[in-house]
Amino acid sequence: MTTALQMTRSPRPFDDALAQETLDQLPWLKPEYRALIAGTAGSSPYLKSLIQHERDWLADALDNPSAALAQVLDDMPNIEDAQLRMELRRAKRRIALLTALCDLSGHWTLEQVTTALSDFAALSVDVALKSEVAKLIARGKLPGQSEADIASAAGLSVLAMGKMGAHELNYSSDIDLICLFDETRYDPNDFYEVRQALVRATRNMCGILSDKTADGYVFRTDLRLRPDPAVTPVCVAMEAAERYYESLGRTWERAAYIKARACAGDIAAGETFLKGLRPFVWRRHLDFAAIQDAHDMRLRIRANKGTYGDLSVPGHDMKLGQGGIREIEFFTQTRQLIAGGRDPELRCRETVKGLERLAQKGWFAAEVAEELSDHYRMHRTVEHRIQMVHDAQTHRMPKSEDGLARIACLMDLDTQELLDDVGQRLHAVRTLADRFFAPGTGGPAKDEDPELPPDLDDDVIRRWRTYPALRSERGAQIFDRLRPELLARLSKTAQPTEALLALDGFLAGLPAGVQLFALFEANPQLIDLLMDIVGTSQELAEFLSRNSSVFDAVIGGAFFAPWPTAATLLGELNARLVAEDDYEAKLDAARSWCKEWTFRIGVHHLRGLISGKQAGQQYAELASVVIDGVTPVVVDQFASKHGPPPGRGLAVLGMGSLGARQMTAKSDLDLIVIYDPQSHESSDGKRPLPSRAYYARLTQALITALTAPMARGRLYEVDMRLRPSGTQGPVATSLGAFDNYQRNEAWMWEHLALTRARVVSATPGLANDVEVIRADVLKTDTNRQTALREVSEMRARLSASKQPKGLLDVKNGAGRMVDVELLAQTGALLAGEPERGIDAGLNAAVACGWLAKDQVDQLRASYDLFVEIQMAARLLSDQPLGREAMGEGAARFICRVAGMGDMDELVNTLTARYATCAEIAEAALKFEGTNDQE
Repeated sequence: MTTALQMTRSPRPFDDALAQETLDQLPWLKPEYRALIAGTAGSSPYLKSLIQHERDWLADALDNPSAALAQVLDDMPNIEDAQLRMELRRAKRRIALLTALCDLSGHWTLEQVTTALSDFAALSVDVALKSEVAKLIARGKLPGQSEADIASAAGLSVLAMGKMGAHELNYSSDIDLICLFDETRYDPNDFYEVRQALVRATRNMCGILSDKTADGYVFRTDLRLRPDPAVTPVCVAMEAAERYYESLGRTWERAAYIKARACAGDIAAGETFLKGLRPFVWRRHLDFAAIQDAHDMRLRIRANKGTYGDLSVPGHDMKLGQGGIREIEFFTQTRQLIAGGRDPELRCRETVKGLERLAQKGWFAAEVAEELSDHYRMHRTVEHRIQMVHDAQTHRMPKSEDGLARIACLMDLDTQELLDDVGQRLHAVRTLADRFFAPGTGGPAKDEDPELPPDLDDDVIRRWRTYPALRSERGAQIFDRLRPELLARLSKTAQPTEALLALDGFLAGLPAGVQLFALFEANPQLIDLLMDIVGTSQELAEFLSRNSSVFDAVIGGAFFAPWPTAATLLGELNARLVAEDDYEAKLDAARSWCKEWTFRIGVHHLRGLISGKQAGQQYAELASVVIDGVTPVVVDQFASKHGPPPGRGLAVLGMGSLGARQMTAKSDLDLIVIYDPQSHESSDGKRPLPSRAYYARLTQALITALTAPMARGRLYEVDMRLRPSGTQGPVATSLGAFDNYQRNEAWMWEHLALTRARVVSATPGLANDVEVIRADVLKTDTNRQTALREVSEMRARLSASKQPKGLLDVKNGAGRMVDVELLAQTGALLAGEPERGIDAGLNAAVACGWLAKDQVDQLRASYDLFVEIQMAARLLSDQPLGREAMGEGAARFICRVAGMGDMDELVNTLTARYATCAEIAEAALKFEGTNDQE
């Protein structure tokens, strides 16, 4: 069944005489096609000649364009070598004519037209290349290769770049190619012979396509996008290309590879090469320095092409001119380079699809994407009409009235309508592009600092130029543009002198500045966030200088969204881990991800979006997710050497603040590792280990994965001293040994610790069994007097070993956090309550008659206050805060989270709370020395 060409429009005939002459040669032409052919032939000498050449083929082609296209492509691989040049040129004529008519009639969209042209170009390259490779193999010029290797072009892969790579090829465009060969297919001793042969095949392939004969040409080929084209051969070894990009690759080459795809020859090798190049193209951090690089390229293009000055449509370059196609591509690709390293969904080749994805991700409004997509499609349509007229490799609008009239007719417009529409679109694109690449800046002039408070130390500001981040010329230039805004906002903080010193510490600690300063310049809201931080905590500012990449997370669009579920977090972490091939790279990816989320919690807390208690829960859930995500990575790595874990694997039991879901920004991880080998005596792998040794070494590997300082720092400090028998016991405990120890050998303090324990990573069955043991142990009857005596002694030892470091140290000391936690844990143990948490333990103490409700209410209210102060203090410093040494910004933050008007009120309230809680604890822990079972 045929599908006739459907027409929604027809071009106007520019020359009625030429149109009629063409129609006279096609007496068989159906009436519904006559207007289309007349308009096409009358406006374009090139298309008129194609119609005349292919008039016999045209009859069937118009009745079913898709089938005609498919037939041309299907026939190409079967062309005999002797006929290759002629038949490829005939195929080109047919494809060019068919796509033009489907385009002009509105039967195909722009994307269908460019895809057809791009697919034809790729197949032409493939057919021509394999013809040349077959000749080399037949003559024995490629050692080790046989006729079977022709299908993969003997390891020679062709990458389609630019518009061809993105399936956006023009009517009369050259094709940008990079030709690479897989040197690993050959003996190293044959390298130079093979390279010489493949260089010859590449040159001959280009000649087959680009040489002009009596039948015309197929495509002009451009190989200059290859690495260092002035000194490298036209076909480069993949290993040499990789070395070049790793050491010398530039931003424009990264942008070029956004659209790259393997299109001919050894497709698999080409795709492998592109996969290996991802770290070069897609940076892990948000690469805002690419904005300046792209802007510099825009300026160089304008200078080289002379497209400065007023914008006039006649003679305007629709590709490289102001407001042209390249502006839209830069607008899109620059954002892709900025964020594509962190978001693989942005790594698409097509311009319109890239705009759509970027808008979906919040990089600009959907209206901007729709507007630019509309302008892009129209610009490309005009570009095609320009090239249709004479098959010319040009993107310039004609200057003559005759030339403009031809384009207008092919667009089915009057000349003035064409000029007005194109002019409006060019102006709109230029405005959007300039707003992005060269935004106007309000406030002080770039070279003038604002008037600063008189007590600020000018010497501090002057020494900034000596810091590593500002030693590079580019870093200094960007910072010079930022400095007035930084100082203006700094002067508005509550304590500018404090904030200046914190900002100074931040700048001094930066190892480099270009990326971060570019990030600030493109996202001024980050300066507000930085000022919040430097105005509150000098130590937090110094942390940021060592981990400035966490600012990337703020730009993701969801930074200030509500806290996600644990499943969502784990899915995001796993996606980061799966994207890395190397074990250490996975661990570094986990570190980067964890720091970003830790920073997010801290910012939310600092800005009052969450309470300290909520922050503690989020820190704990984050740690749980990290352990749950990293543990399988460690297990897989260990199993590759020693086989899968014997039995049911291991369970990681979170103790202390992790188990209780109330960590701080500086908390360590208290862990116990429990495993169940079942009946397996050893693992089954290349180097098997006895089950006990297997899990001991696996646990050490997990601890190392969590604690080792790597390129991105460390994840957490880990404390294993709460395991059975403490430091004297094995680092991993079997399920049976854990059960026996807890029931028969554990000390009272270990049972108290068990009230907070929580499995954070395990197979479901093993996790359930560990929880059953924990609950059974806690439900065992406890002698009240014995418990009170041991807890009282424990409290005394803690008091002697950990004295409070000032009034604001709410953790250690009589009546402080540790006291309340001891009471809650004791209450849970006396009542046999397995539910975790301070509230559950205090409620259990009331339920078993040990504490009165009014006592518990006072303890709970005091503990909630202590938590808020502790969480804020640990956000500011890993040391207890002293009132005298605390800055004004930190003091305001502490008072705000505590709900106090000033430090005096806070001090008085804490003093009273400590006394009340200490009194309750001392009264509750008195024992009578009897052995009565309560």
